[in-house]
Amino acid sequence: MSKDFYRELGLNTPMINFNGSLTHLPDQVWDFEKCLTVDKKYLLDMVRRSEDIQADFIAGEYRKKFYITNPNEEIANPKLFGVEAFQPEDQFKPELVTKDPNCILLQTRASDKYALAKEMSAFYQHQLSINTWGGPLNILECTPKGVNKAFALDYLLKVMNRDKKDLIAFGDEHNDTEMLAFAGKGYAMKNANPELLPYADEQISLTNDQDGVAKTLQDLFL
Repeated sequence: MSKDFYRELGLNTPMINFNGSLTHLPDQVWDFEKCLTVDKKYLLDMVRRSEDIQADFIAGEYRKKFYITNPNEEIANPKLFGVEAFQPEDQFKPELVTKDPNCILLQTRASDKYALAKEMSAFYQHQLSINTWGGPLNILECTPKGVNKAFALDYLLKVMNRDKKDLIAFGDEHNDTEMLAFAGKGYAMKNANPELLPYADEQISLTNDQDGVAKTLQDLFL
């Protein structure tokens, strides 16, 4: 999905995916690409414990593919994975997990996804970064320990020899907290999760659907 927006906007700058696990230039070879992975043992264990964490689905995400335990479009939105519909080859099978994924994505029926994220982090002895997003969807995203959007942006700033005071960030979900706190100027969208607001320098008056990011950038630079 992010690649579609990237191409539509005509961008040619680095992109960050999987909540910080992948920093790259889409469709190009780049000497500074950073691709981090989660040990596949965590994916396999979460699948075994799917009832304990009340998972609707669990997916291992890779750069060009994903495997999902329940490719039922009434439960899992294919657009979360950048596709219009699930295909048979997307079905999770343990024997297909031969490489470590970039991240693990799951949707839970638990009433408190934030509490579940903390419980899972403790269960795995804090060897994973587990963030939440998805608005009304109870989505948890697991990346390598210490990896988040701020981690990737810090790396990118060093590569580009820029200071974080030059960095502007926009966020709307809990997985944007580190990024907004890190940026020189962090904006929370009007529709932002209330959990995010303490980390933002300012909350803008427009939502995602009202093109809040584009209009704020227009006001700042044009």
